[in-house]
Amino acid sequence: MEQDNVFEKVILVGCQTTEEDDLRFQYSMEELESLTETAKGNVLMQVAQKRPKIHPATYIGKGKVEELQALEEELEADLIIFNDELSPSQNRNLSASLQARIIDRTQLILDIFAQRARSKEGKLQVELAQLQYLLPRLGGQGIEMSRLGAGIGTRGPGETKLESDRRHIRRRIDDIKTQLSVIVQHRDRYRERRKKNKAFQIALVGYTNAGKSTLFNRLTEADSFEENQLFATLDPMTRKAILPSGFTALLTDTVGFIQDLPTTLIAAFRSTLEEVREADLLLHVVDMSNEDYFSHEQTVNKLLEDLEVHQIPQITVYNKRDIAHQDFVPNAQNETAFVSAFSEEDRKNLLLKIEKALIGMMEPFHVLVPSDEGKLLAQLKNETILRELAFDEEKQGYVCKGFSLEDHSITGQLKKFSL
Repeated sequence: MEQDNVFEKVILVGCQTTEEDDLRFQYSMEELESLTETAKGNVLMQVAQKRPKIHPATYIGKGKVEELQALEEELEADLIIFNDELSPSQNRNLSASLQARIIDRTQLILDIFAQRARSKEGKLQVELAQLQYLLPRLGGQGIEMSRLGAGIGTRGPGETKLESDRRHIRRRIDDIKTQLSVIVQHRDRYRERRKKNKAFQIALVGYTNAGKSTLFNRLTEADSFEENQLFATLDPMTRKAILPSGFTALLTDTVGFIQDLPTTLIAAFRSTLEEVREADLLLHVVDMSNEDYFSHEQTVNKLLEDLEVHQIPQITVYNKRDIAHQDFVPNAQNETAFVSAFSEEDRKNLLLKIEKALIGMMEPFHVLVPSDEGKLLAQLKNETILRELAFDEEKQGYVCKGFSLEDHSITGQLKKFSL
């Protein structure tokens, strides 16, 4: 049993309130199990309880807590993970009754984020979220704190500092916020530059593990981290994607969305999702092989509304077509594409759909460009969708037809060559 040394032994606990339907609760417990596996935990058992509402003092009822005590002893569990965010008092009361370490869904997600963050910004974001989560929970965690430093829910840049007092943590929070604002300003400047050059921006959004990075890599020949795991991508990455006509767009891969994303994280990762705000087109990737695809799609749409970006044109890309779930029925209200990220044919069709959507946002041009305007001709190939290019002997120039973005500088330049 070599594996047990690596994987912590975990019991999952969920409380289903009367207003939550069975299916949604079941999916949320399954997701908790996937999250635990992503964090290198070995789930021994799931414990669930139905109650009118969550117990204010212990999350689950007294009888269930006793049942848990017996179970953790029998299974020798290292860790008990609760499916909702525990209040500081619930955490204290449960820690007093149980031997194993206790963490909640939020800490679990933060832990995965701590493992995944690659960039300086990503690491700072995670540390900020961890510290903000910990601040109200510091009281009475003496023993708990001294045991930090190993295992799920304790990883991450903030762990060594947590033994210090609140003042130290508050200072660190202010310090991180300052560092982050510098990074955000830098990103804003970069974004402004892209805007000035009027690069057409496409953002990939979708539920975690829907296949965004795989698609991103195939459409751009990039090397974004792709793995069949939740939250494989944390840091946004932007690459050039060339459409069938030769038009160059910028494609950005973003962090995956998830149901009940902890509030501390929504705040901390807003800047990661700022990229989405600047996009001209969204590709909403949905995993059609996942039986819970419908609620994943709704979760993302809801979060897009919260980010106030739902008015950006959207193509819903139903991915993993080759292994689609038998009950899958598309329900997007917008343009859709059905793809397997690994199929070249599917990717070609998707790029054609993107191009078609793009033309809908452009205005047509019909111009005669003098043959000595070499730079402009080269720009036409990359920065507009060129449909026709023919040399006119008589007029010693190129007749060009196509589409360009209304507010792109090239559109102004073309006006003087109009036919």
